Amino acid sequence: MSRRQLERGAALRGMVSSDGIAALGEDFPGDGSGPDAGCDILHLDMDAFFASVERLRDPGTRGRPLIVGGTGPRGVVSSADYLARARGVHSAMPMARALRLCPEAVVRPPDGAAYREVSESVMELLRSVTPLVQQLSLDEAFLDVSGARRRLGGPVRIAAMIRRRVREEQRLTCSVGVAATRFVAKLGSTHCKPDGLLLVPTGHVPSFLAPLPVGALPGVGDKTERTLARLGLRTVGALARTDPELLRGELGDRAGTRLSELARGVDRTPVVPEAPDKSVGAEETFDTDVGDPEVIRRELLRLSERVGRRLRASGQVGRTVSVKLRRADFSTITRSRTLPEHTDVGREISAVARELYESSGLGRDRLRLVGVRVEGVVSEERAPRQLVLGEEGTGWREVERAVDRVAARFGPGAVQSAALAKRDENDV
Repeated sequence: MSRRQLERGAALRGMVSSDGIAALGEDFPGDGSGPDAGCDILHLDMDAFFASVERLRDPGTRGRPLIVGGTGPRGVVSSADYLARARGVHSAMPMARALRLCPEAVVRPPDGAAYREVSESVMELLRSVTPLVQQLSLDEAFLDVSGARRRLGGPVRIAAMIRRRVREEQRLTCSVGVAATRFVAKLGSTHCKPDGLLLVPTGHVPSFLAPLPVGALPGVGDKTERTLARLGLRTVGALARTDPELLRGELGDRAGTRLSELARGVDRTPVVPEAPDKSVGAEETFDTDVGDPEVIRRELLRLSERVGRRLRASGQVGRTVSVKLRRADFSTITRSRTLPEHTDVGREISAVARELYESSGLGRDRLRLVGVRVEGVVSEERAPRQLVLGEEGTGWREVERAVDRVAARFGPGAVQSAALAKRDENDV
């Protein structure tokens, strides 16, 4: 990165060497008193995470494009390495299309347990740096390192150290954005992928943001982007120069004010460690459309048990059960019901989910996708459970917790509901 580029206001960007800061100049101070002063927010994003983990598990795939995703007729891409991405493959793409673009690719089915194990190790590493870690997904997180300066040095030095440890301990690469705000740090990590480190100094935020399309800002979806384009606003720089009153008039007070501030680099959102999930859900896309109500009810049971396990594993309970039912023509309906008490019991969730399906009026309509979600989620401690009069002390909740313990020892599927153990040959 040349001095001239820096003077022109370009963001500091570059692939870093082993010391993590060489791209920023030999005289870059590591104590946080230089260009990274006040840039205490880091956004870490693992590079092609699922695909990279699969590559580690099978070194024989080295040099070949690798795609993770479903292989059925309606399989979709979950992750693609950078060799596959160079051929146009991206996440959420139908697998059939991905293989047309990249027929020589190695395809691996997703292994959630393996990805969670690696993710937990990475997040543990981050929490050894600072307790202010907000995990967004298995492969990305925000950090506030303001309290780690005295012990570890400035933000760029900390970012470089994290990248080095991830490489050494996990044999994976990650990209890190460093900035004064969350959304600029996230843009920074995106901008320097793969395997990069990008500092966006506070004084250079306007010039960094100005050429970006408005769609790069959080909260700008297709509808908002069309509204802004109608006003002639296609870049963040143009948005920053626009009268906030005009934006509030077009988008509403809250959205207009928020976008005006983001365009000018203002973001007051703090890093909130361990932000609890507001809902927990699971869904399944069938390989072929299903019209048999019994198969659909069985899938709702499977998904409900999965949601219950996730709730129990996180020490949370929820109160509102909802189902998503998508027809073959992609039209989707949702139904929900709020329970008298919070629950984490798959059997209870399933009973409600199946009743919602029965009352949906779909009859034998063929479905493409079904989903179950529990909302109104709180920690278990905040929602004490009372026994119903006449209910035995050991009920379904205790049974499912026992099944959890068996699964932890012998693997998922070691114990399952009788309705799921015997599959009809017509199952999908």
